[in-house]
Amino acid sequence: MVNLRFALAAALALTLLSACGEVAKLPVEAGMGPAPQLPPPNTTLIPTVNTAKAVGWKPGAQPQPADGLTVTAFAAGLDHPRWLYVLPNGDVLVAETNAPPKPEDAPGGIKQWAAGLVMKRAGAKTDSANRITLLRDADHDGVAETRTTLLEGLNSPFGMALVGNQLYVANADAVVRFPFEPGQTRITAPGVKVTDLPAGLNHHWTKNLIASPDGSRLYVSVGSNSNVGENGMDIEEGRAAIWELDVASGQKRLYATGLRNPVGMAWAPDGKTLWTAVNERDELGSDLVPDYMTSVRDGGFYGWPYSYFGQHVDTRVQPPRPDLVAQAIVPDYALGPHTASLGLAWSGGTTLPEPYAHGMFVGQHGSWNRDPRSGYKVIFVPFDQNQPGGPAKDVLTGFLDENGQAQGRPVGVAIDKQGGLLVADDVGNVVWRVAAKP
Repeated sequence: MVNLRFALAAALALTLLSACGEVAKLPVEAGMGPAPQLPPPNTTLIPTVNTAKAVGWKPGAQPQPADGLTVTAFAAGLDHPRWLYVLPNGDVLVAETNAPPKPEDAPGGIKQWAAGLVMKRAGAKTDSANRITLLRDADHDGVAETRTTLLEGLNSPFGMALVGNQLYVANADAVVRFPFEPGQTRITAPGVKVTDLPAGLNHHWTKNLIASPDGSRLYVSVGSNSNVGENGMDIEEGRAAIWELDVASGQKRLYATGLRNPVGMAWAPDGKTLWTAVNERDELGSDLVPDYMTSVRDGGFYGWPYSYFGQHVDTRVQPPRPDLVAQAIVPDYALGPHTASLGLAWSGGTTLPEPYAHGMFVGQHGSWNRDPRSGYKVIFVPFDQNQPGGPAKDVLTGFLDENGQAQGRPVGVAIDKQGGLLVADDVGNVVWRVAAKP
């Protein structure tokens, strides 16, 4: 009887959450670009919950490419593929991964319980495969004919980078390295821990990394442990930040802070400017706050949790820090409210048509806190030299079906050695490949 009552209460709570909240007054595009519209916050007793139910792709179904492009399944039947890394020989690594278990002493309550229901509906409440799979397309036909388990038994792995003959992997709690030579299909040597990473509650568990162009440093992204510090700032130590890690010594330092959940990272064409895609805060209404991508300044502070998009103060955060708000850097380019922009890849080397030759591809995982939904697509932001130079273009859409259910959700993006765009889809369990139409 207790279990039945709990199940009924859970169903009722999810129904109420789905029915409550407010509706956007602005189109998503109003929250995009270098100067997005930022209306007053619209908070409600119960936040907007509008999650797309994860259903997967029906046989023969696939996302819709933009005009002049085609899409094929590079690899299917994967287990929650989240992130991609292309090796020098053209092999593709995919992290099949999900969140680690929550610690027993994690803050709970009705809000956390309800969040778990939302995650389950969105397809994010699955056990982590904890492996990195190697995909090989030896005949260059756009389909991987070889699939092997490169590494297994990891701890929610995400970011990957090859420096020399060492493959670095960002687990949820540490950066580890393995001896590796391109061409290998299996690593049997034990990993060596390079440095610990902030772990624990892991509200945002995805730890990404990217190597500097000369390979001497790694940059490691670590998301916050909360929405806006509601669990206390002591558990945010070293989080909402990008760390710089010296490869030779293993020493690290904070490179940039106040980034709520930086995930994708890429180098601009100058090879000197690091860019990141950041998920901003929730529960200020469907029109706030836009996610963004920005160049990252050494020592820069980007506002979280005290302010957003520069000096726009979040009054929910107590005590306030006007001293830090005054230092907050305005991001370069907004990507729309609640789009969950995760993937980021510079277009260098692409063989896609001219409109996609110079800029950033962005994988937008999709909203839960906006009505109507936003994201659930891959976009392209054109650049003029080293800065965004125009409105974003849709590259891959159709991840939501006619009933608003998620057939797939795009995450990591990467350019393969033949110049195609690879997209990891963690609901459809596919890596898609976008190419120019013949």
